[in-house]
Formats: sequence, structure tokens, C-alpha cells
Amino acid sequence: MAHTNESLTPVSDEQRVFGWYAHASLWFSLGVGLLVMQIGAYLVPAVGTHDAMLAIVIGSVIGAGLLAWVAKIGCDTGLSSAGLMHQVFGSAFARLPVLLNIVQLIGWTTFELVVMRDGTLAMAADSAWASPVLTTLLWGGVLTLLMMSSMLGLVRSFVSRFGLPLVVLSLIWLTWQFLGLLQVQGLQAFWDRPGTGEMGFLSAVDLVIAMPVSWLPLIADYARHGKNSRSALSGSWIGYAMANIWCYALGVMVISVSAQDANLVNTLLLAQGGLIALGLVLLDEIDNAYGDVYSAAVNSHSVWSTFSSRQFGIGISVLCTLLALFLPMHSLEPFLLILSSVFVPLFGVILGRLGFGSTQSHTHKIDIPAALAWLAGVAVFHAFAQLLPQWGSALPSLALTFAIGWVTRPATVTVSHA
Repeated sequence: MAHTNESLTPVSDEQRVFGWYAHASLWFSLGVGLLVMQIGAYLVPAVGTHDAMLAIVIGSVIGAGLLAWVAKIGCDTGLSSAGLMHQVFGSAFARLPVLLNIVQLIGWTTFELVVMRDGTLAMAADSAWASPVLTTLLWGGVLTLLMMSSMLGLVRSFVSRFGLPLVVLSLIWLTWQFLGLLQVQGLQAFWDRPGTGEMGFLSAVDLVIAMPVSWLPLIADYARHGKNSRSALSGSWIGYAMANIWCYALGVMVISVSAQDANLVNTLLLAQGGLIALGLVLLDEIDNAYGDVYSAAVNSHSVWSTFSSRQFGIGISVLCTLLALFLPMHSLEPFLLILSSVFVPLFGVILGRLGFGSTQSHTHKIDIPAALAWLAGVAVFHAFAQLLPQWGSALPSLALTFAIGWVTRPATVTVSHA
């Protein structure tokens, strides 16, 4: 009996259960994390505070907008990210970006486990239980248990009802605390702080865009379960943009009051009530890891349908726990920008082909124009990074691949699940 490849098949109407609030709460929750705050801390003092905040708003609105656009496509078609790649690039060639996506998701999950471990160790520095191995196994065990549950139920019953209010309260508390510290030092001096010039403004925008576009290869896996594409687009856009702006800005604020030799986590702990707030942020971090593993499992099922997505999810969470025990996973910025160079042009082609409410009416083993457009986009991304860094890399690469995708799109058949 042949196995149904659920990852490459549109979801049924019965599985379309996410309304606007579910999309918004999921993507606000996924947009919050210590990783985001740490990357926000990279912006200063390389650029001044004023430019950093402007880059955060512009990059978040653009990046979350691209994310939401892919969410709309996923909801319209009912297809997962792997399904979209198959439709645009052809069933044979699509395996390459799908496999790259699985690798990057395993990398992200390992990052998340390391961040949760290090944060927990910082909170329990004087405890007899402060063991890196035990802490890694603890978080890995929680993740593995979550992979045994239903994604739809987890989002609707836990993230929307309990996770979101708790994490919003923790962000409000931390923002209040660090605004108070900045006020003592002088808000005007903080706002007028100049940059060192190590990073141009557009490069700063690129670094902000890097976080939302890192979710591009995942969002369709969730948005396909939306009741309609309007709520998928607006909920995802608003939810993620708010979280990204808030966490990047909080990273800038925290690093601006930190001692030179202090890291972000330790500075958070020094704030009044910082232990509780950090604990809630760390608890929220587990849904980021869950999101990565769930999508890695869906992508894996699209390639090897013999095993279910749930079986893949359990196996991948165990693998990532082992990797977190042994791999050094602390160099964030290069990893992020390499991922952007692969997936920004990839989804530029997908948006050019499918971004206006249509789907390709035929598929081949390989769609040569789409494949070449993607490879050209990767080349342009790296060329701009090396030769014209002041212009940024993400937007030129995206513009090129979107244009080629649009011009080379084949005959289409309009579809909608609005």
C-alpha cells in the first residue's frame, strides 16, 4: 500500500482551524527570543542608536511582510513549504532546497537548545544542579515530549491562551526596567549615541531582516492550516513585526546599559525581577525550537514518506539534543547571513511565481529558469556582501529573483482560499 505524502498534499478543510488570533499569537511568540535580543545587541555600537532603531523598524516591517506574503500563499494553496518548493522548482530539483532546509532547521534547533541551556545555567549559577549536560538533556527531553503532541492543539490550547500573555508580560517588565536604567544614564545621551561606522545602515537593515526571513522556509507549514488567507497574512505580519521590533529594540537597550565584559543574559538577570522575566522568555524559547523541529519533520516526510512527521520530529529532537551537547554553537551572525543568502533568493522566486494568487498548472522534474534564478540570486547576495556591502545584500537578491520568477512564470491557474 502506497504511503500518502502529507507534506506534498494540500491540507483538508477540516485541518484549517487557525483564525487571525492563532496566526498572530503563534508568530508573536515565535518572534520573541533571547536569540533575537542578542542579534539586536550586534547593531550597537556599530551603528548609532537612532539608526539602529530605524533599521529595526524598516527591517522588521519588510521582513515580516515577506513572511506574511508566503503565509498567504501557503494558506491559498494548502501546501507546506516543501510543497511550494516542489511546485516551483520541480519535483527532482526541489529536493536540494528541501534538504538544505532540513539542515538549517537542525542547526537552528541546536542553537535554541544551547541558548536555553546557557540561560538556565546563568539563572542557576550557584545551584548543585547547574550542569551543562543535565540542563541540555532537560530541555531536549521537554522538546521531545512536545513532538509527541498535536501541533494544532499546542498552538490553540497553549501558545494562544497561556504562552502569549506570559511572554508579553515579561517583555513589558524588562522594557520598563531597562528604560528606567537608561533614564538614569540619560535617555537623550542614549538616543544620540553615535555609531563606530563598522556597519552601514543598509547592512543593519539586512541583519534585522535576517531573523524574519529565517522563518520563510517554515511559515507555510503553519499557515496552510489557516481558515482564510487574509487572516493568515495580516495575523502573521502584525504578530511577527511587533515581536521582532520589540526584541531587537530591547537588545539595543540592554547592551547599552551593560558593563563592557557582561553578556546579555547576565545583564537581564541583574534587572529587578529579571530572574522571573528571563525564565518566562526561556520558557517561550521552547516553542521556537518546537517550530523548527516540526517543520524539519514535515520537510523530512516530503523526502522519505515511509516515516510519519511525528516519528521524524521525535528523531530530530533527539539528534539536536546530542548535537547541542558536543557542537560549539555560538557564532550567530555568519550563520544567519549564510542562511539569508540561500533562502531569500529561493523565496524571491517562489513569490514571483505564486505571489499573486496563482499556482503553476504543470510541474517538471526540474524547472530550469526557476533553478537558475535561485542560483543567480545566491551569487548576487554574496557579490553585494563582498563588493557593495553598504547597499546590503538581501533586498537586491530578492528583487532580482522575484523579477526573474515573475517574468519566467509558466501558464497559471488562479486559486484562492480567501
